Amino acid sequence: MTNKLFCFGLGFSARLVVRALQAEGWKIAGTTRSTDKAEQLKSEGIEPFIFADDQPIADIASALDGVTHVLSSAPPGGQGDPVIHHHGGDLASLPAGTWIGYLSTTGVYGDWGGAEVTEEDDLLPSGKRGRRRVAAEKAWFDLGRRHDLCVQSFRLAGIYGPGRNALETVRSGRARRIVKPGQVFSRIHVEDIAQTVLASIKKPNCGAAYNVCDDDAAPPQDVIAHACGLLGVDPPPEQDFATAKLSPMAASFYEDNKRVSNARIKQELGVKLRYPDYRAGLMALYDEILDEAGTKDAID
Repeated sequence: MTNKLFCFGLGFSARLVVRALQAEGWKIAGTTRSTDKAEQLKSEGIEPFIFADDQPIADIASALDGVTHVLSSAPPGGQGDPVIHHHGGDLASLPAGTWIGYLSTTGVYGDWGGAEVTEEDDLLPSGKRGRRRVAAEKAWFDLGRRHDLCVQSFRLAGIYGPGRNALETVRSGRARRIVKPGQVFSRIHVEDIAQTVLASIKKPNCGAAYNVCDDDAAPPQDVIAHACGLLGVDPPPEQDFATAKLSPMAASFYEDNKRVSNARIKQELGVKLRYPDYRAGLMALYDEILDEAGTKDAID
């Protein structure tokens, strides 16, 4: 039987998982919010379905026909997890043991004052977005327990990768070095997210939660300074968090301060990170920029 993955949301992280599985001969179906994007998905060999918070999939029976694995990256909203809200009953009818992966965030832990957190620690989210994520995770795990589905949650740190990284922030002129003493963030390259999800598909552990992050939680101002060094430009001046003008969304990211442990993905799934810290990740992305530009002068 050919494996078939259905993705609720085909965003930055899910697309790499999809490409890897397509290369192995899997069938892929998934959701998008617009008909224009649906046509693009068709051209990539993905069967598209329209889905949004206020728009359930019209033909859910067709969408889930033959599905062996499900991956959801849809963020929770005011009504909770949109997939569970609209299609929890449909997913409940999938065969027992169906693998389901939910892309969550490390925001479920809240603020630990710079201390290390593992998957065994309490979930103490700081703000509304974190609380919604905790509720969404619970809804997915409850669905799995009630209907014998193999649900796993992947708690993603700050995601970066091609087109979405500190180098691009510097090159666009948007870089800032906001300093909050003692503040660190964990990060993860999108390729390492994909390899972790793929490892779980090959070695499922029903009911497990996995922290997906690199080895080096670091101050955000250091990442920007390193990106500037690679690009050969002066870093922007440091700004004190207490007096910096930040949007409420930007400021909310500084509410949580923790070092996230990734020991479980290494021990249980055998993951060997391709980019164990932001330096390795940014260097690889810088090399890609050079390859695209042809010469270093072309990016100055």
